[in-house]
Amino acid sequence: MLSLPASLGASEAVGVLQRLSASIAADTTGPVVIDAAALVDFDSAALAVLLQCRREANAAGRQLSLTSAPPRLAQLARLYGVDTLLGLNDAAVSPA
Repeated sequence: MLSLPASLGASEAVGVLQRLSASIAADTTGPVVIDAAALVDFDSAALAVLLQCRREANAAGRQLSLTSAPPRLAQLARLYGVDTLLGLNDAAVSPA
């Protein structure tokens, strides 16, 4: 399982994406699961990183799923209309 850091804004996005992309490429079996439990400080760059991870997983024929996403991430994803793409349903969102 992959995990997001506590902070994921524009300044951290490139490094986080590089780390996640390398992990997605290295392990080619099963779904790509990203744990977002640690995520506290973030902006729309977090959505961009997650969408790119989804594209990379799909290109490899794999599904992406998020676990323990903070409610605010789900709200931001809904605002941008990408909550369904990222699978941010009630099961993926941690309680407030």
